[in-house]
Amino acid sequence: MKILITTDTFSPVVNGVVTSVLNLYRELKNAGHDVRILTLSNTGRESISGDVYYVRSLRIGVYPDARIKQPFFNRLLKRIIEWGPDILHSQTEFSMMLASRTIANKLCIPHIHTYHTMYENYLDYVLGGRIITPTVAAFITKSMFNRLDGIITASLKTKRALLRYGVNTPLHIIPTGIAVDSFQLPFDEEDRANLLAQLNISTNNRILAFVGRIAEEKNIVELLELLPDVIQSHSNVKLLIVGGGPYLDELKKQITTRELERYVMLTGMVAPEEVYKYYHLADVFVNASTSETQGLTYIEALSSGCPVVCKYDPCIDGVVEQGFNGFTYTSRNQFAPYIDELLRNNEMRRQMSCHASSTARKYSGSVFANQIEDLYNNLLRVNKISRAPFERIIRYITKKR
Repeated sequence: MKILITTDTFSPVVNGVVTSVLNLYRELKNAGHDVRILTLSNTGRESISGDVYYVRSLRIGVYPDARIKQPFFNRLLKRIIEWGPDILHSQTEFSMMLASRTIANKLCIPHIHTYHTMYENYLDYVLGGRIITPTVAAFITKSMFNRLDGIITASLKTKRALLRYGVNTPLHIIPTGIAVDSFQLPFDEEDRANLLAQLNISTNNRILAFVGRIAEEKNIVELLELLPDVIQSHSNVKLLIVGGGPYLDELKKQITTRELERYVMLTGMVAPEEVYKYYHLADVFVNASTSETQGLTYIEALSSGCPVVCKYDPCIDGVVEQGFNGFTYTSRNQFAPYIDELLRNNEMRRQMSCHASSTARKYSGSVFANQIEDLYNNLLRVNKISRAPFERIIRYITKKR
């Protein structure tokens, strides 16, 4: 099968969409499919690297790393059309969505889309939320998605949001898979000691880790607000915040204002292949975000055998199981007791670590790709049936001529 994946954002940018695209590409290639990626160039210049086609682009200032396709430069789109994909799978809703519609209509192929981002949580990035309101965002989403052949959502939470917007295109819940094995690489005591020394953290410290993009909607400030309650019982605790992003400078100010410099460490950006080490370093993974469509970092933590304590959100139903592989809190006064229980009870933490690893297997890249592949095949069958009458008419007209 020839499969085209389109996305506005791709490597070397690091975010959940890029991770999902890379995992999907790798698994589909391993299954023997011919897969190509059409994306915006992060340098602005057109190029081709293996299976990745980088379209000319311009930087726009509404969001960090945001770019749009340059108009009129369609040479690579023509190359893709000549290649002739059987199905198109878009991943973002901006420039490459428009390019995707052009390609899908030109070739009369099924166009499926994965909805990764709950934009109602990101509207402040666009003119402070004054122009595109939640109502306007819902209308745009509905108008765009009701022209497609199918929408993939990672969770029931996201599906319900799209139904609330008025989307009537078939919706399919398929949780994004990750490369589970890459988070279960060996990490022994020597590795741990070396990383602790590199971070200037004592071997006696107990580590709570947040891993992800440092953005306001991730609600990291709530972790800072809850940390003093943990410190009262565990003065040797460290909150390790791993990642970079647009909120980093403000977060530093918040740490200073709250006089938490002794207890919080910021690593900045970490190479993707190194991230698993930080999960293994942690006693507990913590998160207070409610802006996720699925939350890949929760699954990464579980894959690493790291128990989770996080704010409850519908997107993690079936992922974080209460008292089994972690805890979810619904009121702030629950956070510190859950952390305390895990830090004091080594046997509980060991059992949760085992349960965490077993839970993560449900979200492996191969399981994810198999579900996606089944959906592709179903769409191709439907497309073939729907096109059959038109193809017979075209053959008849051609024969008459």
